[in-house]
Amino acid sequence: MSATFRNVWDTLMKSKFLRRGIPFIIFVGAGSYYLKQFASIRYEFRQGKKLTPEEAEKLGIKTVDADAVCEEMLKEIEKKDLDDWQNIRGPRPWEDSKTMQAQQREKSAIR
Repeated sequence: MSATFRNVWDTLMKSKFLRRGIPFIIFVGAGSYYLKQFASIRYEFRQGKKLTPEEAEKLGIKTVDADAVCEEMLKEIEKKDLDDWQNIRGPRPWEDSKTMQAQQREKSAIR
């Protein structure tokens, strides 16, 4: 009996599928399972909960209307004079920024 078992075992061990294929399939399957487990942690413990306005009011958090803020910013931009501007060249990486700033100041003082 042990001789037949030994013969069967030797035959199975000669098979490339059993030596390389089965471990590879197990590795891929187990890897997929554990990767799914680690990826699910990201979603289970996510801190980014959104508050409803009612919940924020209960907690004492003041909410700001985004449209009102945008309108205020638009009014500030409209007040600024955007037609009177001057194009100022920045220094190149190989140029000294101090000398460039001094030259820019001289040019603006002359105008």
